[in-house]
Amino acid sequence: MSIFLEVLGQADSKLKQMSQQVDNIRWMAENGRYDAALEHALRLEYNSERLTLLTRALPGYTGNPLAKVHVEKAIREAVPVEVGYTEQGWFCLRMPLLLPKKASGSADYIRGCLYPAMQRFFQDKPPIRYPECALIFRHVYNKDRPERERRDHDNIEVNIVSDIVALYTLPDDGPGVCNHFYCSAAAKAERTEVYVVPLEDFPTWLDVEENMPETGLPLSEYSGKEAEKHM
Repeated sequence: MSIFLEVLGQADSKLKQMSQQVDNIRWMAENGRYDAALEHALRLEYNSERLTLLTRALPGYTGNPLAKVHVEKAIREAVPVEVGYTEQGWFCLRMPLLLPKKASGSADYIRGCLYPAMQRFFQDKPPIRYPECALIFRHVYNKDRPERERRDHDNIEVNIVSDIVALYTLPDDGPGVCNHFYCSAAAKAERTEVYVVPLEDFPTWLDVEENMPETGLPLSEYSGKEAEKHM
């Protein structure tokens, strides 16, 4: 059997498993068993991440040389990542999703969304290196999500994001260069925001965060003097 059919079979098996999970979760919710529904919903989320990885790999097994290009285009359309600079000159990226829990097996999914977006953003402009900074993760939850369903900051997979952001904005992400800060917020749409802020600007960022717009700060393609050149 070809590897294409083997992966297709794995995806089909995962779909059937998820369909049964959906039925189970619906029954639990209809009967008021929300604690159990939450546990099973997290399992469903894990399986959906695994299914995404399988389906992303599937086109490549057809042998078509353009498969990778088409997959990357589909990722851009399905998971648009915003990258740019705030008016204060801070680097920022926004992903329309929450980062997974640690050890969920879905880090490759985040890499597949984020790395191509960063490559495209910096392909015609030099990276800006922040010698001393705060690397900020702002986890934005839907306003209707119960407080108990928000994840503990130390249980969220941020390493893959830190590594990719550091590749373009920092000498490295070690403690001698970069301080990490995590916070949560509520809005209409869930997303993850990442900021790279010079250390001396961190108190200002905290003030700005208190009145952050629902959709996040406006972003531009260039920062500081580079922005003035392209106005």
